[in-house]
Amino acid sequence: MNVLGVSTSPWALAAFVIYVLMMVAVGLISARFSSRGIGEFFLGGRKMKSFVVALSAVTSGRSAWLLIGVSGMAFTRGVSAVWSVVGYILVELFMFVYAGKRLRYFTGKKGDITIPDYMESRFDDHQHLLRLVSLIPILIFMTAYVSAQFSAGGKSLSASFNLTQQEGILITAGIVIFYTVLGGFLAVCLTDMFQGIFMIFALMILPIIAIIQFGGLGKLLATLKDVSPGYLDPFALSVGVLIGFLGIGFGSPGNPHILNKYMSIEDPQKLNKTGLIGTIWNVLMGWGSIFIGLAGRAIYQSAANLPNQDPENVYPLLGSEHLHPFLFGLTIAAIFAAIMSTASSQLLVASSAVVRDAYQKILAAGRQIPEKRLVWLSRLVTLIVSVIAIFLAAYGDKVIFYLVLFAWGGLGAAFGPAILLSLYWKKTTKAGAMAGILVGSATEIIWYLIPSLRAALAEYVPAFILSFLAVVIVSLYTRPPERAEEYLRYMKGQLE
Repeated sequence: MNVLGVSTSPWALAAFVIYVLMMVAVGLISARFSSRGIGEFFLGGRKMKSFVVALSAVTSGRSAWLLIGVSGMAFTRGVSAVWSVVGYILVELFMFVYAGKRLRYFTGKKGDITIPDYMESRFDDHQHLLRLVSLIPILIFMTAYVSAQFSAGGKSLSASFNLTQQEGILITAGIVIFYTVLGGFLAVCLTDMFQGIFMIFALMILPIIAIIQFGGLGKLLATLKDVSPGYLDPFALSVGVLIGFLGIGFGSPGNPHILNKYMSIEDPQKLNKTGLIGTIWNVLMGWGSIFIGLAGRAIYQSAANLPNQDPENVYPLLGSEHLHPFLFGLTIAAIFAAIMSTASSQLLVASSAVVRDAYQKILAAGRQIPEKRLVWLSRLVTLIVSVIAIFLAAYGDKVIFYLVLFAWGGLGAAFGPAILLSLYWKKTTKAGAMAGILVGSATEIIWYLIPSLRAALAEYVPAFILSFLAVVIVSLYTRPPERAEEYLRYMKGQLE
C-alpha cells in the first residue's frame, strides 16, 4: 500500500536516488584508506575531525527513533515529550567534554581499538575474562539492533516506493553493507555526517513550513490548548514517566557504537569543541521532532486521521502534504539516513567483536597476523553478520521487537557504570566491572519481563542503578590493578 503516494513523483524518487548515490560514493572513496589495517577499518586511524565526530556520534545514537518515535510521542503526549530528549542531550555533552576525553587519552596511549580492548587494558586482564563477558551483550544486542534497522528501512521503502517489505530490507541492507564493508569506520563516520545533515534539514524545515502554513506559532499554540488540559504543560507527566524519559540518557555511556566515536578523534582536546557542535545538533534535532508532533496534532487533531491510525506516521504524512515532492523525497531520505547511520555503526561494532576481540585477541593470541588479512576477515564477518541480520529482519520480527526494546538500555546498563567508574575511580576492579556487566544485562531483561515492574518504571533505570551498585560493592571487596593510579594519569593526558 502506498499511503503517501511517493512513487508517483519523479522528484521524490530523484531526491532519494541522489542520497543513495552519495552513500555509495563515500564507500568507494573510503575503501583505500580503510584497507591499510584493522585500526583504520574499525577506528579510522584516530584521525577523525571534530565536525565529523560530532555529527557521527549524535546521528548514530538516534536512529529512526528520533524522527518517527519522538514526533509520535509529542503528537500523543504534547510538550512533556521534550523530557525524552533532555536526558541523552545532557549525558552526551558530559561524555564529549569529560568522560569521552579520558577514554580517548587512555585508548590512544594503549592502542585500544574496541571497548573490550579498553576494559582489558584498564584492568590488566591477561586472562581475557572481561573481553569474553563483554562479547555476549555486544553480539546479541548489536546483531538484533542491526536487523531492526534493516526492518525499519524495509518498511519505509515499502510504504514510499511500492516495494514489498522484503525488497525494502534487501535494498537497505545492500546499501549499508556496501559502504560499511568497503569503507569501514571512515565510511561510517562520513556517511553519518552527511546523514546528520539530511536529518537536521528535514527536522528543521518541515515544522517551520507546517507552522507557517497553519497560520503561525500563535495560532498553533492556541489550537493545542484545546487538545487536553496538560497538553502544553511540560510537567504534565508522572514522576515515574519523567524518570524514565530522563533515564534514556543512561544508554549513552555504554553503547560501544557511540563510545568509539570519542576514541577516533585526532586530538582529545578538540572534544570540547566537538561536544558543543554535537549538543547544538542534538538540541536542534530534538526541537524539530517535538514540533513536528505538535504541528501534526494541531493539523490532524487525532491519530484516527493518520495512516493506520498510528501517531508515528505524523512525520511522513506532514511532509507529503506540506513540502514540494523533491523536499519530501529528502525527508524520506532523512528517515532512511537515521536508520542507516545507526545500522552501519552497530554492524561495525558487532564485526569488531568477532575479529578483534574474539579472533585476534583470544583465539590467535600471540600470533602475528598481517593487517591486510585482518581487514579482509573484518569485511567477511561484517558481511556474515549482515546476512544474519537480514534473516532476522525478514523472518524474526517478534524477536527483533523484543530485543530492540532493551538493546539501548541493556548496553547502557551493561557497560555504562563500569566504564564511567573506571574512568574516574581508581578502586574499580576487574571483578567489579564483570559484576556490573552481568547485573546490568540481567536486570534489563528480568525487569522487562515482569509487566508490573515495567509499568512502574522503565527497565533501563533500575538496570543502570543496580549495575552501578554492583561495580562499587564488588570493587570494594576485590583488588584494583596495581597500575590504577598510573592509568588515571593517562586519562588526564599525562602520558609520560
